[in-house]
Amino acid sequence: MSTATRWWWIRHAPVVEQVGRLYGQTDLACDTSDTAALKALAAMLPKGALWVVSHLRRTAETARAIATNGLDAAPPIVEPDLAEQHFGAWQGMTWDEIRAADEEASQEFWQDPTGNAPPGGESFAHMVARAGAVIERLTAANGGRDIISVAHAGSIRAALALALDLDAGKGLAVQIDNLSVTRVEHVAERLDMGHASAWRVVTVNRPPG
Repeated sequence: MSTATRWWWIRHAPVVEQVGRLYGQTDLACDTSDTAALKALAAMLPKGALWVVSHLRRTAETARAIATNGLDAAPPIVEPDLAEQHFGAWQGMTWDEIRAADEEASQEFWQDPTGNAPPGGESFAHMVARAGAVIERLTAANGGRDIISVAHAGSIRAALALALDLDAGKGLAVQIDNLSVTRVEHVAERLDMGHASAWRVVTVNRPPG
């Protein structure tokens, strides 16, 4: 007998305050005016799911907007470790501004953009590890359920890296658009000699509708 736990990942609605800048964990509002996309999401997402958001307001605002546009959703649980990568002193800056302010630090970062952390921030590899721990914990605790997580490009890439057993840096190659849907499933099978489990990827960066 097998049990599938279905993760439905939604990247939050667009942030308009700092376009082109590294907003990372800056707690910014998002633009939820795309009613057509939100209604399409409400129509395609499952009812009765567990909802999960990060502690950053743009995820809760997006989840609330989806529910308002046609999906009766339970209040989401908040998982801070699903937040976007923290860019430390570089948050709110453009890459050009970073290079102009400290060319040496910028060059050092780009030698290993997966493993190196911005000043006062965290590496992408660290973000993948913390998000992955949440995903594994919630999957184990909610076997067989649908889990809808309104999260960030970074945490969705972490979910794909976990599902595909990728090096963290490979996750950076995946495009994740605002309000897109990425689905991964964890399948656990009970065997005579124990248990076997595997992840599978159903869809990546699907537009709503």
